[in-house]
Amino acid sequence: MSSVAPDEIVRNFVAGRFVDPDPTRLFDDVDPVTGRAVASVHEADASLVDRAVRSARNAVAGEWSKWSTRERAALLRRAALRIEERFEEFVEAEIRDTGKPITHAREVDVARAVANLSTFADVVSAAGESSFRSELPGGRQALNYVVRKPLGVVAVVVPWNLPLLLLTWKVAPALACGNAVVVKPSEETPTTATLLADVFREVGLPDGVYNVVHGYGLDSAGSHLVGHSGVDGVTFTGSTATGTQVMRAAATGVRPVSFELGGKNAAVVFADADLDATLDGLTRSVFSNTGQVCLCTERVYVQRSVFDDVVEGLADRAARLVLGDPRDTGTTTGPLISRAHRDKVLAYFALAEAAGARAVVGGGVPDLGAKYEDGAWIEPTLWVGMDNDARPMREEIFGPVAGLVPFDTDAEAISLANDSEYGLAASVWTSDLVRGHQVAQAMNVGMSWVNTWFLRDLRSPFGGAGLSGIGREGGESSLHFYTEPTNVCVQL
Repeated sequence: MSSVAPDEIVRNFVAGRFVDPDPTRLFDDVDPVTGRAVASVHEADASLVDRAVRSARNAVAGEWSKWSTRERAALLRRAALRIEERFEEFVEAEIRDTGKPITHAREVDVARAVANLSTFADVVSAAGESSFRSELPGGRQALNYVVRKPLGVVAVVVPWNLPLLLLTWKVAPALACGNAVVVKPSEETPTTATLLADVFREVGLPDGVYNVVHGYGLDSAGSHLVGHSGVDGVTFTGSTATGTQVMRAAATGVRPVSFELGGKNAAVVFADADLDATLDGLTRSVFSNTGQVCLCTERVYVQRSVFDDVVEGLADRAARLVLGDPRDTGTTTGPLISRAHRDKVLAYFALAEAAGARAVVGGGVPDLGAKYEDGAWIEPTLWVGMDNDARPMREEIFGPVAGLVPFDTDAEAISLANDSEYGLAASVWTSDLVRGHQVAQAMNVGMSWVNTWFLRDLRSPFGGAGLSGIGREGGESSLHFYTEPTNVCVQL
């Protein structure tokens, strides 16, 4: 039961309408900056999730099915424009839910949401399938071509770290392809998914095409949704453990899934790398969004001759990060998402110490004064002295942390970086582009950067290997997931 007065309630959105909340099914939306509740959220029960799925199915079978690709693309562009018009409203909602600095919310989260909608409008408008002639036995010929049709109803389950960015990354191509969606945002960050419902209503999306159900995962809205027989496909971004549970539920009915899961990403720094540019890049890749990005770097392998320089330089940059009011443009680093998540991260601090690590910067909870004492704050932290077998070097921590390890040869660097069950991303830092290409291609990951990090062309395929996921999204890869191909063969 929520402890917040119900004057500000984050509502579910079903069949084009916001649902009147059940006062017995409210929970708190907590600001991680202060630890105080800022709103109540209406938890959807199984019957409301069922209404949302049925609403989506009715939309797919009704007016929405008659919309052309051009009309759907135009709607996405209108939605992108409307988010730009309501830009600061979305920024404030992201800050309130996540505590991230205003510069990050403006320049990454909301800006990318606009780009996601616009990009997939362009991608679906330009997409096409090739046709080909076939020579058949007996001298016959045939023309083959592919028709792609929407999956139908897609369950979209998104995490708390980049709520709007990852939501639009999935919803934009799903709608572009003619699907209807039922969205389950994280219980930690419910607001922007609800704001997006209002935007879609404003720009004329038919009722039932976009639905939002709030709640938790297990025995709540999440499991009710992914296990629903009316769902035709599931796309999920989140932890590997939760992804395993979602996969079990999605297996009933043999439904397609797209999973972008955890990462334990490596950076490889060679002695010939531009030191200042590398340190700037590593500062971003380790500490952006307080390390709460699946693509963040938690393992840094540095050629031995420059190891001390990199450790010293990165520690100096970490010590200069500014923790504080997320609405102050000078703030660089916000809190973790919750006190519970901070407890998890702090447990790895203890494991690192037990493994013989030395914190060259950070290593605890900062003292930011009474105003923030109940928030989920933690110090940006770097360790040396651990080898690859230590748990903090093998398990995803999802905080502003990294372990630094020296290496001698290219082969050793590749071996260390690939010594992981995860395979999401890697970065390689070198002035030798031949080496850069060779090492980047040798990484067992879905995305490998050279002399940069988090630089994305939204048309390129994105996803992970191993424990980091199944499938690829982005550009035509997204269109392929959100559609079912039918090959048509006509004898000539």
